[in-house]
Amino acid sequence: MGQLESITALSGSHPHTRHPSVNLLARYERQVRILKRVIRISDRNQSDLKRLNQALEEASTHDQLTGLTNRRFMTDRCRQEDRRVERYGGGYALLLLDADHFKLINDNHGHDIGDLALIRLGQAFRSSLRQEDLCSRWGGEEFLALLIEASLEAAVGVAARTLEASRAIAIQLGGTQVRVTASIGIAAHVSGETYADTLKRADDALYEAKREGRDQYVIARG
Repeated sequence: MGQLESITALSGSHPHTRHPSVNLLARYERQVRILKRVIRISDRNQSDLKRLNQALEEASTHDQLTGLTNRRFMTDRCRQEDRRVERYGGGYALLLLDADHFKLINDNHGHDIGDLALIRLGQAFRSSLRQEDLCSRWGGEEFLALLIEASLEAAVGVAARTLEASRAIAIQLGGTQVRVTASIGIAAHVSGETYADTLKRADDALYEAKREGRDQYVIARG
């Protein structure tokens, strides 16, 4: 028996069997490849989870139809404004807007046209605000704007621009046009009030605008 055969016989290994360190390296590389695949899957899952959380957050704070912030979001922001004003002073104004004769639009032209009218009206309201202001769909055909650190003069300017923009809305329906106008109540925050107090005065002013013929704004009494 040759020397190589003797060593093989003694070791119980075939001469072509890999060295243990080679097998260990192969197992390590295979595990690294598996780990990389797991990491890629985990990264995708994390990215999907992040997008899902963002979508859920937006759904909880935004109105599905108009894309504006919703009542929940605006309520929280108004409460924050109350705390800011109480601590640092200053003020804000609220504009409460309501679509004129909205039930007639739905009854005469259908809910799809009614929805489109709300979308257009929300866009007109939002585009009339200053950069720092906020606008939400408050409910039904009502919209609420929070004008941060706004004077009454600035609030009136926003209301006037909004009315002008709403009068320009014309929804084509066959050979006719559906027009949309709005009424607005304006209330500037008064020291000692909560946002709910200010909103109540804006609502009273809105009711007066409706009673006096619509398509106008009314300033709330202080």
